[in-house]
Amino acid sequence: MPDLLHISSSPRGDASRSLALARTFTEAYRTTRPDAVIEHWDLWDGTLPAFGPAAAHAKMATIAGEPFTVDQEAAYRQIKDAFARFDAADSYLFSVPMWNATVPYILKQFIDVVSQPGLTFGFDPDSGYTGLLEGKRAVLIYTSDVWAPGRPPAFGSDFRQPYLETWLRWAGITDITAVRQPAATAVADPDDLWHRSRAEVTAAAVALGSTGRTAAA
Repeated sequence: MPDLLHISSSPRGDASRSLALARTFTEAYRTTRPDAVIEHWDLWDGTLPAFGPAAAHAKMATIAGEPFTVDQEAAYRQIKDAFARFDAADSYLFSVPMWNATVPYILKQFIDVVSQPGLTFGFDPDSGYTGLLEGKRAVLIYTSDVWAPGRPPAFGSDFRQPYLETWLRWAGITDITAVRQPAATAVADPDDLWHRSRAEVTAAAVALGSTGRTAAA
């Protein structure tokens, strides 16, 4: 059972700033918790199942209390295995680059895969949704090349943060810390931006590792 699960959504390897900042985070986290078990789930490594017709029908069959077909049973078994890997961790680190104002599609796929009735959420017709992942913590590292808070609309918009953090709270995770490195291009001092981003990421990691709690953003 990992203490910290890093869920990464960039396919760019050593060229990725979100992955580089995540490495800074995990290194700092380990300095405060040397015995911590840290797992990295690269969403591009082929282990994330598809969420296609069989899985979608299986999800709705679960909600309706209907039996699965053979195809639905096989698809949902993969879905439950992916959720179990996600649920096993105490805390999460999401490294999230900006793709066209929002998250990479592989991260949306991950969310669709693990957001299942009776696993991630419960539902009551009168009271609505209930998140089932209570007691967990999440840190989100956001990077972008052009967008930054306060820049004119011509520089884009950021739909990642409201989307991801709304989903986390919907799933029951309310202890959330966000660290952003915006507008990496066309800045006066890129090295200073990088230094400040690493310092902020390090501080978040030390806070999580030393206190067991994150400061809600």
